[in-house]
Amino acid sequence: MPTNFCRVLGVDPGFDRTGIGVIDQSGMKSVWVHHSCIQTSADMSFSARLQALRDGVQAAIKEFKPEVAVVEQLFFQNNAKTAMHVGMARGVILLCLADHHVHLLELTPNQVKQGITGWGGADKKQIQSMVKTILKLKDVPRPDDAADALAIAIVGAVMVPSLEHRLTP
Repeated sequence: MPTNFCRVLGVDPGFDRTGIGVIDQSGMKSVWVHHSCIQTSADMSFSARLQALRDGVQAAIKEFKPEVAVVEQLFFQNNAKTAMHVGMARGVILLCLADHHVHLLELTPNQVKQGITGWGGADKKQIQSMVKTILKLKDVPRPDDAADALAIAIVGAVMVPSLEHRLTP
């Protein structure tokens, strides 16, 4: 894995919507490549939604060829059913990354907030504003899940050089 340049895939996992963000990182400079959202329909069976999620992540891996993927860890959920569904979706994402031999870094939501804004209690607007500024975008990336995925990628990309020994293939 090159140490001075890295293509990074950020993933904000969900079973309804999963944010995808791709950046190129060279030193401390982050450059926007792509952002999107994998959206599944409530009309689909849960297994079909997981398949669509897998297919979307796989397509992003094949198209953008990231060296590293950064995936947000689950935060505490009050709704156990939602937490289980997001956990299963996250498992599908991690398996897909492993199948394609993409190095993995996992970050907590607070690590992402702290890394992108300097404050672990930052709100969505603050995160989106920093993503827009750091990547020199005209507009805030939409939907929110895609902006979150870009934030995850940015924070992870900065951490990668110091954590190469902890990345899982």
